[in-house]
Amino acid sequence: MSFEELFQTEYPRLFRYLDRLSGEPDLAADLAQEAFIRLYRRGVMPDRPRVWLVTVALNLFRNIRSTTSRRRRLLTRWTEVAEATALEGETSLAGETSATVRSALDRLPARERELLLLRAEGYSYREMADALELNEASVGTLLARAKRAFRLAYEGADAS
Repeated sequence: MSFEELFQTEYPRLFRYLDRLSGEPDLAADLAQEAFIRLYRRGVMPDRPRVWLVTVALNLFRNIRSTTSRRRRLLTRWTEVAEATALEGETSLAGETSATVRSALDRLPARERELLLLRAEGYSYREMADALELNEASVGTLLARAKRAFRLAYEGADAS
């Protein structure tokens, strides 16, 4: 598969995964693009390019998130007020459902959130195991736990 073909087939999927993971479409687009730039600069196609791309993108996301986390601690009170105001402004049912799903996902540990979102994008157990550095045999169990945790978080978010 050529680089162009890979980009055409995998960029939308990688973008959707990162968008769901981050909740920020602009950040997702930047991270997906950066992963493809790194692949292009690498010069040689890896054995499993889909896994390579999602792994690189996930590492980029984690780096951005840790930097953002440090900044948020400095501005916690202001951020909480701004987010509460933004959530109050959402009135449509779709907006409320989206906010509830985002809230439930945000309450999950990173690995569970990443597993659920990779699965939603159609990645195989093997690809998820490689991307998240897990034993392939444990992916099914971890995914089942993640689904239960999400259900509980979603019901809790929906009740509040």
